[in-house]
Parts: sequence; structure tokens; C-alpha cells
Amino acid sequence: MTGVNNQNITEIEDLKSQGKYREARELVQKLLFHSSDDYRLYEELADIALSEGNISDAESMMAFAQKLNPESSTGLYLRGYIAVSKGQFQDGVGLLEEANKLFQNNAEILRNLGWGYLMLGNTGKGILILRRALNLAPDDALIMEDLGVALLSNGDVATGEDLLRRAGREDRIRELKSIMRI
Repeated sequence: MTGVNNQNITEIEDLKSQGKYREARELVQKLLFHSSDDYRLYEELADIALSEGNISDAESMMAFAQKLNPESSTGLYLRGYIAVSKGQFQDGVGLLEEANKLFQNNAEILRNLGWGYLMLGNTGKGILILRRALNLAPDDALIMEDLGVALLSNGDVATGEDLLRRAGREDRIRELKSIMRI
């Protein structure tokens, strides 16, 4: 690897956390021009694509990253996230369980792992994991939304509604209540 250091990765992460995906992508592309052999850059592009809801681009970027470093622990998490996003819940949960062993107490890994368990029908475990994720990141709207949906669907309407409101997703309350005929 030439030219890319941890400060570059931190700068990319900062841009992503601010929702500045275009700027983050431009920085990654600039760094790739000089360091096309750095798997971390392809993982960053995959993460940006996932944040934008573009699963196919994320998969393409992960294919490059995996060729360069098939043992990447971040790549393990991203592959699990992609699998869950594509509805491949069993595969996704397996990958996310492995990633969770490597990155314990990572709220984003736990959010995806919890959702995967919910989709596999293991509601109790899914809710437990989502609660843990929310304890680690109490202001994370995505975790609040996922846990709110899970709780509302599981009959804890008041707590589910509260979380969905806190996440700014009152539209989901009406939608879910209509589907569930509550």
C-alpha cells in the first residue's frame, strides 16, 4: 500500500458521518489514483454505496477489496451488511456474528445483526441485540427505527411508537399499524 494512511481513512469516515458522501467518494477516488492496491479504499466506497442504498455498487467494490485482502474484518462486516440488505439473512447473520466477535460493542454491526435475527424469525434475540445497539448509540435514528418496528410488530406498541417518533419516523407508525390492523 502506498500513499494512504490512517489520517486519510479518518477524514473519509468524518465526511461519511456528516452525510457528505459525494466529498468522501471524491477523496477516495483521488487516493485510489495513487494507491489502487489499498483494499480499505474499496471498502470505503462500498460503505458509501451502502449508505446511499446502492447494493450493487457496494457488492462490486467489495469484490475488489476482497481480492486484495480476503481476511479484512471490516470487509466481513460489510459483506454481512450486504447479505442482510439483499434478504440473505442466514448468510448475513453468520458474517455479522463473526464481525461482532472482532468488533465487540459496535452499534452498527449489532443493528444489522439484530435485524438479521428478526428476519430469521428469532424475534427475542433480534430485539435483545437491537436494545444493546441502542444502549451503545442512544441517538442513532436507524437503530431507534429498527427497534421501534420490531417492538411494535411484537406487540409493545407504546415503546415501539415512542422509538419511531424519536427517530422521526411517525410515518412508519401509521404504516405498521395499518398493516397490523392496530
